Amino acid sequence: MAEPEPTLLLVQAALSGTMKVEGRDGDHLGAVHAFMVHKGSGRTTHAVLSLGGFLGVGKSYYPLPFSLLRFDAVRDLYVVTIDRRVLEGGPSWASNAPAFDQSYADRVASYYGAPTESLTAG
Repeated sequence: MAEPEPTLLLVQAALSGTMKVEGRDGDHLGAVHAFMVHKGSGRTTHAVLSLGGFLGVGKSYYPLPFSLLRFDAVRDLYVVTIDRRVLEGGPSWASNAPAFDQSYADRVASYYGAPTESLTAG
């Protein structure tokens, strides 16, 4: 009997409304599409940003380590602390999201120069 495949340790928590995202220079980038939440600890590890498109067509999704976002409570939005060109050159998808496992999380962290974190450590 084959061993069952391990379940993913992150769950995608999609937002029903739009949480705006600005670049560090104040320009509008897009919105937070979802947060990736660790099933065991409940901590948010990544934000998935949606950029571009019109009426839902042509959007691209960019996972970003949560540590690279800063929440602005006065304006009720997130600010990305990296340059827009760096973000747009990073890991992304248009229609089929990749499996958000340890390997993919490491790839995202490596691209942004962010610390890698173990998804198995709750």
